[in-house]
Amino acid sequence: MNALLVGELALVGIGLPSSLLMATKGKAVERLVGMEIAGVEIILSMLIFSEIVEQPSYLIVPMVAAVLAFAGTLVFTRMLAPRP
Repeated sequence: MNALLVGELALVGIGLPSSLLMATKGKAVERLVGMEIAGVEIILSMLIFSEIVEQPSYLIVPMVAAVLAFAGTLVFTRMLAPRP
């Protein structure tokens, strides 16, 4: 096992459940933050996986997911904003 695999296992094993727990409890803004943290952790795990298997073509999916996650955050933030 190399260091990248250990890091990915720790990220998925510890970080993802805690962020998903944060996404299920609390106010709407706190849940949104939990979902964003989970999205970042998933994207990082996909990037680490592409480095482990040494396939640069696998980098396309996490890069597109990062752009879509940012756009999704803007949409959800607008939905959570108070209406005049």
